[in-house]
Amino acid sequence: MTLPLKIQPMEIGENHREVLYKVPEITLLFWVVKLLTTAMGEATSDYLVSHINPYVAVLTGAFVFLFSVILQFSVKKYIAWVYWFVVAMVSVFGTMVADSIHVALGIPYVVTTPAFLAMLIAIFVMWKKSENTLSIHSIYRPRREMFYWAAVLATFALGTAAGDMTASSLDLGYFISGVLFSILFLLPGLAYRFLRANPILAFWLSYIMTRPLGASFADWADKPKRFGGLGYGTALVSVSLTAAIIACVTYMALSRKEDPNRSPQSAAFGDQEVPSEEV
Repeated sequence: MTLPLKIQPMEIGENHREVLYKVPEITLLFWVVKLLTTAMGEATSDYLVSHINPYVAVLTGAFVFLFSVILQFSVKKYIAWVYWFVVAMVSVFGTMVADSIHVALGIPYVVTTPAFLAMLIAIFVMWKKSENTLSIHSIYRPRREMFYWAAVLATFALGTAAGDMTASSLDLGYFISGVLFSILFLLPGLAYRFLRANPILAFWLSYIMTRPLGASFADWADKPKRFGGLGYGTALVSVSLTAAIIACVTYMALSRKEDPNRSPQSAAFGDQEVPSEEV
């Protein structure tokens, strides 16, 4: 699914320097890699916490995640490898956080899911109030980027809890959960395409669904057959998905088709142009 959101023309600041954007354009490949990272994060997190000391795994995940965020904020524009490195680490570490709250603290998914939803809504409210836009195509200021990554992390935690809730607490199983979240993932895009729904709302609703969608199918692939999975194991699934991500990001870096700074473009939403600052 592709939401055809485009970057508005580059702006020129008072110092006459071009504004450089930090988030890629939304294309079909964007959604493919996003789903691959969510599935990889689920499999990798499960592998690490079950094969090494869980506390060591979580602390290591936190360290690498922090390193990736610092690296992202240190660059001045979108760089495919840097951006997707952060997304991958958000997936791994976000999964660890959500699972740790359930396993270590014993808090049920029916409690953590609405709690993470409330957290995400609070981030969006503060973001909107502070910057007057939730558009990812306006991410060129540090404060906006901080709101953006806070929202991304919250969507991963929410998606992890929601996916586990449907598969375990509601006893739907991994495959049925994956089908359910596939439908929920597609609906916002269809609403935008045919009903002219708000593009930013449609984007974030689909973005939230990528987490439980990818995680459900990852669990279905790696869990033992006695638990409703295919039994391929977390190691094989993690390595396979990582290889696929590397291949896709390599193509992104070479082709630059998702690079928002490669050429000036307009912010086309359907048949009319709407400045991203006003959406």
